[in-house]
Amino acid sequence: MKVTLDGFSARPLGVIWPLDVSWSWQQSVAVKVGQRITAEVIAIDLDEGHARLAMTATENPELWAFLKSRHRGEILSGTIAAIERFGVFVALDDGPDHPVFPGVGFITIPELSWLHIEAVSDVVQVGQRVSCEFLQFDTWNGEARLSLKATRPDPFQEFADSIAVGRTLQGQVTKLTPFGFFVQVAGGIEGLVHRQAPATTPEATPQDVVQVGDDVTVVVMDVDRERRRLTLSREQVAPDAR
Repeated sequence: MKVTLDGFSARPLGVIWPLDVSWSWQQSVAVKVGQRITAEVIAIDLDEGHARLAMTATENPELWAFLKSRHRGEILSGTIAAIERFGVFVALDDGPDHPVFPGVGFITIPELSWLHIEAVSDVVQVGQRVSCEFLQFDTWNGEARLSLKATRPDPFQEFADSIAVGRTLQGQVTKLTPFGFFVQVAGGIEGLVHRQAPATTPEATPQDVVQVGDDVTVVVMDVDRERRRLTLSREQVAPDAR
């Protein structure tokens, strides 16, 4: 919706996106043309020539102030309040309650663990105490986006510290794809053997070479720490490279 700001009546200079109207969804349709409102400026769009406003800031001033004062990297503690298919709600020790959700803190599935997980319950349980790193203030939902994995060592970096290009490893095939297959070479560490690897022919598919569950010998071709990617090959190397 567009908003005409007091003192600037020439044209609407404010804009409020639907999710910035209210964190209580039932109230999000209550705004009417001509209604006076109070909102906080949360962004300036110079290209469009308007200010993005949030009525949620004045609807829940205590909660807004709490979330706005958090800093990236800050450690927040709380209790797992609810587990959903899209993430986990955390009731934080400090700060007010949320008007809609069971907790002000929220952890998305990718931020729960460095490792691939089959179920959220493999990592956390309702009622469990956790300490998480604050990532950002989600102004649309009124949440503190958190990361549990950020407070724990990254197993890939620990693996990278102990490995070198050219090293021969033993592993098990975990997944076949059109472009190659994945091999688990350590706990929670998988690498990709590209289809173009010398052990295969251009016409061969991964299914022609290996099957899921096969034990294979692979060679480390590249360790990308930044993207957390391990590239492997079934190419044989000289013994002194191992």
